[in-house]
This record gives sequence, structure tokens and C-alpha cells, in this order.
Amino acid sequence: MTNSTLVTEFLLEVFAETWELRLLFSVLFLLVYLGSLLGNLIIIIVTTVDQALNTPMYYFLRNLSILDMCYVSVTVPNACVNSLTGHRNISVFGCATQVFLVFFCACVEILFLTVMAQDRYVAICKPLLYPVIMNHQFCVHMTLASLFTCLVIASIHTIETFQLSFCHSNVVSQIFCDIPSLLRLSCSNTFNNKLLLYLTAVGVSGSCFTFIVISYVHILSTVLKVPVKGERGKAFSTCVPHIIVVSVFLSSGAYVYLRLPVTSQVVQEIALSVFYTVFPPFLNPIIYSLRNKQIKEAVKKVMLRAFFLRRK
Repeated sequence: MTNSTLVTEFLLEVFAETWELRLLFSVLFLLVYLGSLLGNLIIIIVTTVDQALNTPMYYFLRNLSILDMCYVSVTVPNACVNSLTGHRNISVFGCATQVFLVFFCACVEILFLTVMAQDRYVAICKPLLYPVIMNHQFCVHMTLASLFTCLVIASIHTIETFQLSFCHSNVVSQIFCDIPSLLRLSCSNTFNNKLLLYLTAVGVSGSCFTFIVISYVHILSTVLKVPVKGERGKAFSTCVPHIIVVSVFLSSGAYVYLRLPVTSQVVQEIALSVFYTVFPPFLNPIIYSLRNKQIKEAVKKVMLRAFFLRRK
């Protein structure tokens, strides 16, 4: 990997030029990071401890929370440290590791969201077949298949990226290493890399987004037939935020990854990257679980149990 590039390290961007703005953005990002960790950790604990939440829906929520904790930890802490210390250097191996982890986590994220949409579709539109379709074996197989598929895809993209030669500059116009910023630095022919990104975007992200939208259209059409207005409102308040988060996640990622030849301002690059790396892990616990009545009751049970155990 080192022999294929003319640079030995890369320089990442910081949040802002002035120290005051860097401090402000670092504190804000750290708060969002801690909020993401706390929200996802709560979901992991309550879905593990409370046996009443031992269902496919909460199984996937727990896996999504574990993934989101890893996803947000790949970029935010390092970016904050770099901005506060002014240390912008990252080795080629460190950059490759970050590229792989970001791509892997983003890929698994969209596949998990797709499987969760299928879970809700079967539960609402085909409730009698739910125990048969969404059995434990199916859930485990879907999880392993998602992880393995994304492991292969992320490995291919990372290897293809770091087989290029980087001789234009070693300044990455981003607060973390990602493929679009690196391709703009390369003096090699990047046609194959761009083609691979387009194929991945259409084959994985495009098909997943289409499946999610179709699933929620069927869900909403089924719910509209329910005479109880309260149930309709509950379904709309759940499904619409899901679609919004998925749309923002995919649209921002697609905009950054599919407009590779275009150079843009660093501020714009950073702002767009936040929508597909920081916001999903922060918003998912709020939208998918913390607004859920069962999760709230489980949190109360866990807190009361911990309180009584502490008093003993």
C-alpha cells in the first residue's frame, strides 16, 4: 500500500480556521457524540435485559445501536481531537482504516434499515405470517449476510482506492478520510473507482431505498384502512420520520460520493458528511426507540431494578 503512493501521510481538515470556532464546533460535536453513545447504549441495555423485548424488531434495533456506536466513533472523536490540538496528520494506513470503517458502517447501516423496514411490513401487513417469516434463524442469517456483504464491498473499495498514486497533494478536504476526497487527490486513472462507486450506489443503496419506500407505502396503505384514528396517527408519526432519516442519509451520501469530479468548498464537504456520518447514529435512537412506549417502560424497569440493587 505504501509503495503505491507518493505520499507517506495525509493532512485532514479542521472544523474552522480560528481557535474560537474550532472550540465551539468541537464541543458541539462532542455533545452530539456523547448523546449518540448514551441513546444507543440505553437501547442495547434495555433490549438485552428486558425479556419482553426479545423480539425480531428489538433484535435489529439492538444491532443497529451497536453499529451506530461504532459508526459515530470512527470519525467524530478523531476530528474533535485534531481540531483542538491542531494535529492534522494521519498515516496512509490510518487513512485506509478510516475509509474502510466508514464505508463498512454506512453499508451495514442501510442494509439494517432495509431489514427493519421488512420487519415492520410483515408485522403490520402480514401479521399471521410474522412468526414464520421473521423467526430467529432468519434474523441471524440476515445480520450475518449484511455484515459479510458489506465487509466484501468495503474491502474492495478500500483496496481499489489505495492502489492509486497520490501526487497532486496530501491535503484531504474533509475532517476524516473518505473516498471522494482521496480520488480528487489522485493522479492515476480513477475511472474504475468511480464506476465501482456508481455500481455500488445503484446496486446496494438504490435497491435498498426502493425496498424501504415500497415497504412503508404498503404499511401506510394498510394502516389507513384501520378505523381507529389514534392508530393511524401513531403509524404516520413512526413511518414518516423513518423515511426522512433514510432519505437524508442516502441523499447526502449519494451527493458526496457521486459528484466526484466536482471540487467544492471544505465547509460544504464537512456539512454534507455530517448528514450521513453523525446524524443517523444520533437520530436513530430517538426515532426508532426512545419514542417507543415499550422502550420507555423497559428503561423505567431497568432504572428501578438498578436503584433497588444499589440500596441493597
